[in-house]
Amino acid sequence: MAEIKTIKPAELAKLHQETGVELIDVRTPAEFREVHASIAVNLPLDTLNVEQVKQLQNGNLSEPVYLICQSGNRSTKACQKLIDAGLAHVVSVEGGTKAWDQAGLPVERGKKTISLERQVRIAAGFLVLTGALLGMFVNPWFSGLSAFVGAGLMFAGITDTCGMAMMLAKMPWNQVSGSEKKQCHV
Repeated sequence: MAEIKTIKPAELAKLHQETGVELIDVRTPAEFREVHASIAVNLPLDTLNVEQVKQLQNGNLSEPVYLICQSGNRSTKACQKLIDAGLAHVVSVEGGTKAWDQAGLPVERGKKTISLERQVRIAAGFLVLTGALLGMFVNPWFSGLSAFVGAGLMFAGITDTCGMAMMLAKMPWNQVSGSEKKQCHV
C-alpha cells in the first residue's frame, strides 16, 4: 500500500484560485447534497474510476487528482483505488469536508440527511435488538441474527470496510434526483 499524499484545505483552496484544479468529492450523492466544498464535483467512491477522472481532467493525468470526503477516510480509500488503477498523482484533503467547512472556506448547503455512519449504527442496533427479542420470546435461534451483526461490525472495524454502509449507500433515501445533482457527468 502506497503512502497517500495529503493537502490542507486552505492550501487546496489557494491552489484552486491560482490554477483552477479540480476537487472530487467521493461521498454519496445525499451526503454531497447536504454540504460540500463549492469547488467540488461528486464522483461517489463506489463508482469512481480512472476514466471518469481522465475526462474530468481533460485527459491530463500528469496533474494531481484531489479527493475529499467527510473526514478523510473514504478519500484515502479513493486515492488507493486510483493508485491501484495506475494513477500516480492523487492527493487526499486532510480532515475532509468537515475541515474545509471549519476553515471557513466556501461550501454549498442543501437538504439535511442522516450520515451514513449514523444509518449504520441505527440499522445495526435495530437488527441486534430484533435478534435478541426474537431469541428471548420466539425461538433461541433468532439470537444468531445478533451474532451475525456483531461479527459484521467486528469485520468492519478490523478491515475498515463496512458491507452495511455499502448497502445503505445504495438505498433510495441516499440518492438524489437529477435536478439536485452537481455531479461530474462522465
